[in-house]
Amino acid sequence: MKRSSTLFLKIAVIFIGIPVLALCLFLLPQIANEANEAAERGSHLAYVVYGILMIMYVSAIPFYFALYQSFTLLNYIDKNQAFSHISVKALKKIKNCAITISGLYVIAIPFIYIMAEVDDAPGLILIGMVMIFAPLVIAVFAAVLQRLLQEAIEIKSENDLIV
Repeated sequence: MKRSSTLFLKIAVIFIGIPVLALCLFLLPQIANEANEAAERGSHLAYVVYGILMIMYVSAIPFYFALYQSFTLLNYIDKNQAFSHISVKALKKIKNCAITISGLYVIAIPFIYIMAEVDDAPGLILIGMVMIFAPLVIAVFAAVLQRLLQEAIEIKSENDLIV
């Protein structure tokens, strides 16, 4: 594969991580401050917001780990090691991270439901469902690629033994 296409993908991986970093550094602390002020006024909804914020911060960890694994997978492709067991392991780690993120947002759905009931905003539940199913799609895609790559490695090793 040409180095320019993996360079483009590496840049894309970096640009995918920047908005999430900005969200974690700037927007979520502001929401936490507003929730803190609401808690001081006696609002019980603030604790629901704390739960959602905690899940969002925790989900950033597997998100960035998956981005790192994607970056290393692109490095393996650059080094012509795409058909190796380390690539399969990287895909497995990406799959596990996506499943973890999806599971975290499954835990967040009751909190989102409470907020949607209070604010009378059913669209929040739809956003919560997107946050569950988007990582699941990535997990299924990574699992399919992992399986195909594993089979390709097995075929390659059989052909190496024949020749």
